[in-house]
Order: sequence, then C-alpha cells, then structure tokens
Amino acid sequence: MSHHYSGPDYGFPQGDARLDLTDLYAFPKPGDVGKSILIMNVHPSVGVNPPGPTTPEPFAPEAVYELKIDTDGDAVADIAYRVRFLSSAGGAQIATLRRVEGAEAAGTGDGGQAVIEGAPVSTGREARVTEAGDHRFFAGWRGDPFFFDTQGALNNLQFTGDDFFAEKDVCSIVLEVPNSALGSKKIGLWHRTLNGVDGKWVQADRGALPSQSVFLTGGEKGAYLAGEPADDARFVAVFAHSLEHTGGYTPEEATRVAGTLLPDILLYDPQRPAAYPVNGRTLSDDVMDGFVSILTNGKVTRDEVGPHHDLLTSFPYLGSPHQARSAELTAA
Repeated sequence: MSHHYSGPDYGFPQGDARLDLTDLYAFPKPGDVGKSILIMNVHPSVGVNPPGPTTPEPFAPEAVYELKIDTDGDAVADIAYRVRFLSSAGGAQIATLRRVEGAEAAGTGDGGQAVIEGAPVSTGREARVTEAGDHRFFAGWRGDPFFFDTQGALNNLQFTGDDFFAEKDVCSIVLEVPNSALGSKKIGLWHRTLNGVDGKWVQADRGALPSQSVFLTGGEKGAYLAGEPADDARFVAVFAHSLEHTGGYTPEEATRVAGTLLPDILLYDPQRPAAYPVNGRTLSDDVMDGFVSILTNGKVTRDEVGPHHDLLTSFPYLGSPHQARSAELTAA
C-alpha cells in the first residue's frame, strides 16, 4: 500500500496518522525543463487498523516533515527541505519551509534558512499556493493520487480491481524548485517524519520506494522505519526472507532481488522524463503492478486498478479533496 499504514499491523507510526508517510513523487515541471516538482504525501484520511476516518488536523505541529536529497550517491543527505506547522486556536495551520545543506542536512533538527514563512495550509477545495523567489509551495488536504486494491492485498493478494483510494484524501506537501537547487546531476530522494518526544527528535517514518516498509520488513519494521538509507544493507536478509515466503524465490535469488530494492532511495535525474522505476515517479505511474510482480515472483502481475482521473495539469497537480473539512481560518 505504498507507505500507507507503515506502522505495526497496518497501523500508523507511533499511532499517529499525521506522521504516516504515504508516497513520494519527483518529476520535471510540465512545460518548464528548468524546474522540478517534488511531492511528499502523508496522513491518509482513512485508516485500516483501526478502521475509519483519521483526525481532520492535517499536520502535526510537534513534528518535522523532511525531504532528503543525496547529490553524490553515498546515500547521505547533502540537501534537505524541512517543513514545520503552527496551529491557531481556531484550528487553521500555517507552514514554514526551510532549506539546509552540507553536514546539517544529514543531521536531525528543524533549523535551516527560511525559504517560505507563514504559508496557509489548505483544508478546502481551493489550493492555497505560496510563492517566494523561484520556489512554489503548497500544503494541505488533496485527493489521494495513489491507486491500489488494498482489500485484495490483505486477502492474500486476491485482487478484484476495487480501488480502495478512489475517494480517499491525503495531506500533501508540494514543492516547485529550480533544478539548480537540486545539484547538477542525478540525485537520490527520500522523505521522513520526525516527532518531538521529551525534547528530542525521534524518527517516526521514512522511505522512498513504494510499499517496501509495509510488506518486506517483517519483524524489523521498527528498526527499518527508524533507520537511514546508508545503513540499509543490514535489511537485505530481512527482505530476502519475505521474498522467499511471498514469491517462492530460492534463497540466492531472493537475496539478489532484495539487493536491488535497497537502499530505500528514489533516483531522479531532472534532465530526463520521469517514469517509475527508471527515473523519479509521476502521479500516474502504476507502481503497485510492478511491486506485486516482484513480491510474487511474477505469479501476480496486476491488481486491475488504474490512475485517478482528478489530477490537475498545473500546480499543485493533485486533485481537490473529496471530503469537506473545517473552514479555513487565518492562523493567529
């Protein structure tokens, strides 16, 4: 289910839906080869365990939502974009976007140079967009672009073509950035959420490639979510064990395939068209057909679900939310 429900037993990391990463996207801006669109989706509007709607508050004010960028191929961040949210007494939220480089980008914190401050968070159908210099920013509820037969997956991969996410919403953080801000060549991307606990930052969730943290981590899920891509080689054996079980791979073949899935980083070259898994990921790429095929060793290749039809052709590219939520107010 992509990163949806990456906590224990298809729940949420640390029991908080607002900290649950769902999907990461990266693609060239349509009509402008000099810019890229980076999208972090978090906080599914509906849970599986426990079932039912999640909190209407989009983002956790006590958390950091971070996009990590590796520019030299060592699986360590050289650039990071960090987003914090502030809630008013009336429930409205505003966002601050910061950027850090170098050793600080590889670390843990909420500092950095402010790129955008006081950006309003959208809860209604209108997308409230903030621009500052050569950056454009959106944060708020949108229609979830992810498509998959979740109930079929939970029923031993017996797919019926029922798109669980067709009418679901998600909280999106969308950045439009100049390619010059991403380095000069192919980059590696991942996102993570940090939760403030007893005065310390605790990594709640992380990932980049669809569904790995949900289906392949086994009993090591907690360690995986708290880990760093540079250390992902330690999970090859865990992934291989899961692939042997789900796909009937031989131990040698399972180890080989597991090695291709780690580190958990999305590779993206801004100078080339985006298409998962070759380069980046667009909102309509059918990532789950590919993942299910890997998971089952080719025994199952499709879930019979296709892309959503409410996507926009311009920023922020995700469709309007399906569910009406509280009126947007001006944060104090």
